[in-house]
Amino acid sequence: MADTVSPEQRSRNMSRIRSKNTKPELLVRSLLHAAGYRFRLHGSFGQTRLPGKPDLVFAGRRKVLFVNGCFWHFHSCPAGRHAPQTNSEFWAAKRNRTVEHDAAARDRLAAAGWEALVVWECELRDRSVLEQQLRRFLGPPGAAPAPSPETRH
Repeated sequence: MADTVSPEQRSRNMSRIRSKNTKPELLVRSLLHAAGYRFRLHGSFGQTRLPGKPDLVFAGRRKVLFVNGCFWHFHSCPAGRHAPQTNSEFWAAKRNRTVEHDAAARDRLAAAGWEALVVWECELRDRSVLEQQLRRFLGPPGAAPAPSPETRH
């Protein structure tokens, strides 16, 4: 199936797709902030950049969240399984590289003592389930995390 827009228009469309401050990310941030959680944005932790540039960083808890689009990160839902018909080999390779990059970043975070949770775009439909999942992962809002053995004196 041929593309319905010109290559120039397709390029303009693709260049406008955000990697930060996406609608799904803003929704998760709003939900967490309203629930009393505080966080840093886009992989910042002091002077350190965390692997994979997590969307939300909970430094005191040593936890991070990635808010992933189902299509771009090859989720198992219908949106993630959709394969473009035009230039399909390019898109398959690009999406596979994204999956590999994501896994490597999560492995590096785990090796550094960080826990990561991926929130998929399709999971935003049921906010009560999403909120429960986030609370299980993060623990109670505002609660100071217990000090780790290596930080006790």
